[in-house]
Amino acid sequence: MAPIILEMERRGLQPVFCTTGQHREMLDQMLKVFNLEPHYDLDLMKAGQTLNSLSAEIFKEIDSIFDHEEPDVVLVQGDTTTANIIAQAAFHRKIAVGHIEAGLRTYQKYSPFPEEINRQLISRIATWHFTPTEKATENLLSEGIKKEAIVLTGNTVIDALKMIESELDAETISNNLGLKLTDFEEMILVTGHRRENFGKGIVELCNSLLELAKNKEILIVFPVHLNPGTKTIVEERLKEQLNIKLLPPVNYPEMVWLISNCDLIISDSGGIQEEAPTFKKPVLVTRDYTEREEAVKAGFSILTGSNSQNILSHAFRILKDPPNFQDVENPFGDGNAAKRVVDFLEKQATSTGLS
Repeated sequence: MAPIILEMERRGLQPVFCTTGQHREMLDQMLKVFNLEPHYDLDLMKAGQTLNSLSAEIFKEIDSIFDHEEPDVVLVQGDTTTANIIAQAAFHRKIAVGHIEAGLRTYQKYSPFPEEINRQLISRIATWHFTPTEKATENLLSEGIKKEAIVLTGNTVIDALKMIESELDAETISNNLGLKLTDFEEMILVTGHRRENFGKGIVELCNSLLELAKNKEILIVFPVHLNPGTKTIVEERLKEQLNIKLLPPVNYPEMVWLISNCDLIISDSGGIQEEAPTFKKPVLVTRDYTEREEAVKAGFSILTGSNSQNILSHAFRILKDPPNFQDVENPFGDGNAAKRVVDFLEKQATSTGLS
């Protein structure tokens, strides 16, 4: 959302920015990176909180903000519980909803969980659907969404990526992370945080990394998610390996630098599947399904599931014979998605009299 907020402010508009505090550590990092300060920070996250209790708190708190601000449009992004519940709350007040990054689908109810159903529910509510790709647009059309309600914009994550890429201080980041890449022939970047991979999936991932780490010319960098479902297992199994560098969660510029400098990514992240093509990097996706099929079709992503043998067979092959993506464009956008979103909203304001 940062590129959209910044684009609105650049045009002299005054968006009201509200966060529930979901993904607190990552949120605070990103606010600092983009020099943004929420008008409302509900700070609703609590240790051990269930999705239902979080949903109840969001419903409870957002009404007073709607009462005070009286918005004409509420923009939500992606597929978080926050986005889903805010969209429902706006619907209850008959407020128009704009869905950023609309139309992503696996059509598998529990994969990813709860994101797949979150985004499907938002699509039933949204007034306008800002899609990142033609495939996402086709998904919505097949579900009966009217063509005039869909705007193909590209994904704002690419806007954010290009903004940060131009300002990277490589030497400072390398020193801050304690990494000396010249000591190794290849670097593998690893992330893992999906709920469906907690437990056995993370164990399988660790097994594959231990096997890869037998080659001492490979550096494996793993920023470890703070969720105990990941953190405890990873630290127990991998902390003794000298060429596996376990890091606390990194900030966005650091992650962009890691993506740009690695040779291979192993991840269950949706965002990384979108970001990696900008840097022509292959991704082994440790999931059985992906809503970013465009990356698979373009050759950037390979679905391995969480099975260690699948991960290893593809990893060894790619490291031995790296793919050539030189002439393959990022299917998720050109860095101008935010401008297209705001262009559309300004036209709607002019034609309908919205403030």
